[in-house]
Amino acid sequence: MDDRLSAIVIVVPARNEEELLGACLLRLGKAMDRLNRARPELEIRLTVVLDQCRDSSPALAASFAANDPRLSVLSVGCGVVGATRAAGIDFALESLATDTPARHSPERIWIACTDADTRVPVHWLTRAVKLAESGSDVIAGTVEPDSADMDQAFYALWWRDHDRGEGHGHIHGANLGFRASAYCAVGGFDPVPVSEDVLLVEKLRRSGARVTATGKIHAITSGRMQGRVGSGFAGYLRKLAQRHVEHAGEHGS
Repeated sequence: MDDRLSAIVIVVPARNEEELLGACLLRLGKAMDRLNRARPELEIRLTVVLDQCRDSSPALAASFAANDPRLSVLSVGCGVVGATRAAGIDFALESLATDTPARHSPERIWIACTDADTRVPVHWLTRAVKLAESGSDVIAGTVEPDSADMDQAFYALWWRDHDRGEGHGHIHGANLGFRASAYCAVGGFDPVPVSEDVLLVEKLRRSGARVTATGKIHAITSGRMQGRVGSGFAGYLRKLAQRHVEHAGEHGS
């Protein structure tokens, strides 16, 4: 099998993320620029999927798109992140098929997922491409909550419970990538409000996709405990915070 890529599509769901979307897109722009310099033959496209936004996220995304032809903005009314991610991927793949139908086969397209409240490193795409072209069909990166959003004791508790090493067991939609052919073969993201990332990777594993879990592709995500969905990463942080309170109470009594 030829694992060499011809295109990268990045999909970012956003719901009322006016405070964090700008930093997300700035970081993505730097990551795309680095990949452009390293691999100018690769086509790179970024889609921001605005889901039922009632703030200035649409205007912010439009301003970035006006200055970067690689960026497209899609508005949807899905209401659940699984469907929102899927809509963005469908849009990006259809755009590639329409614009350059003969150039990109699904086996040569890499889909990179992150979130509007996440800041990726500048090497986010270059390292993903290297791993993909070395045989990976799926790359599960790591994340950490922004330490500015929480007290240091809680932040230390996060790291005590999280392995950033190679072969880690974490799945985060904020730092996840996969080959388009593998994604399409399992039916894509399920239209669920939470755990869409975990469910997708479970399907990919069952299909025989080659999965790489690495701490070498690491991102910073929001440490807020009230997210845009009822559970998800913010819900996990709330549970972790409760454990922290209970732990402190046991040692203080």
